[in-house]
Amino acid sequence: MIKKTHLYEFHRKNAKMEPFAGFEMPMWYKNITPEHMAVRNGAGIFDITHMGRALIIGKDAEKFLNYVTTNDVAKLTPLSAQYSTFCNENGGIKDDFVLSRLEQEKFLAVYNAANRDKDYDWLVKNAANFNVQVEDVSDNIAMFAVQGPKAEKTLQKISTENLSMIQRFKCGWTKLADIKTFLSRTGYTGEDGFEVFVWDTPLEKPGNAVTVWNNVLKAGEEFGIPPCGLGARDTLRLEAGMCLYGNDIDETTTPLEAGLGFVVKLEKEAFIGKDALQKQKTEGVKRKRVGIRMSEAGIPRQHHEVFKGGQKIGTVTSGTYSPLLKIGIAMAYVAAEHATVGDKVEVRIREKMTEGEIVKFPFYDPTKCGYARKTV
Repeated sequence: MIKKTHLYEFHRKNAKMEPFAGFEMPMWYKNITPEHMAVRNGAGIFDITHMGRALIIGKDAEKFLNYVTTNDVAKLTPLSAQYSTFCNENGGIKDDFVLSRLEQEKFLAVYNAANRDKDYDWLVKNAANFNVQVEDVSDNIAMFAVQGPKAEKTLQKISTENLSMIQRFKCGWTKLADIKTFLSRTGYTGEDGFEVFVWDTPLEKPGNAVTVWNNVLKAGEEFGIPPCGLGARDTLRLEAGMCLYGNDIDETTTPLEAGLGFVVKLEKEAFIGKDALQKQKTEGVKRKRVGIRMSEAGIPRQHHEVFKGGQKIGTVTSGTYSPLLKIGIAMAYVAAEHATVGDKVEVRIREKMTEGEIVKFPFYDPTKCGYARKTV
């Protein structure tokens, strides 16, 4: 049976709905491009309640999480977060996710909607030898993302706490519209912003979630905030060079191939996948994830082939038309020897060889867009 989020009635009345990861979700409200540009220039709000959420609590919580994740959990202080991956024994990515340390022995893991059951089962299975409890709280916490350079100013209007004190990849508790809320200064758009967790709000009693959502929209009116669908979420994350599980990473892809080596801490004690990743690092990867910016008209899509000098060197995993850059962009895996930034390549789009160039992520100028921009 298809699932619904707390905001289903709002979406049904205002959005183009489609199935996604077992949920009926809004793809767009007015149109993808204005929603996308609102986030780049001001602020937008997304319902991301379809994502999975689990609490990991107990004396061995840190030790357990260090065993099942690739990043170093010991580096997390209370009310801080880190991006990480779960890997299988071969070093393949089971999922990418964000882990927040709420208290010394209490953590919140937020993972992809398509992997809700798989990730929860993986955590429970591997927790057997540790003094921890793993609790699925996905249906008891509504989750939104308020993203864009005006995100903080929007939320500050209805927050009881000073949100400027929560820095990037830090967390905090507040009340929004007088409702208990956990905030994490993270997101999936490349922009500054917060992921908003409306605590203790079961699906069958969505009132608090609806109140927070409506109050955020009202608070952001002066910045032109729209509700945004998954269509804009996808184009935004692709411009920012962020992976989509099932497209750009999966269990046949390692973090080292995906350019996510920064979340692999091989100096840690044993963790799942460590031996395979250590071996791959020593031997060198044979393929790498790269960005391709098209030099001429054409929209690259998943499975399109990438060529150099008439030779196939790789395959596109995600592609779109960039609303910001007004040109086609793509992620692809190419042979490591052909992954040099600045190299000219061709993508076969509808049987036509279309020119492009390998570029660094993000696709945009990070001094003018994204969380590190110099001016707002």
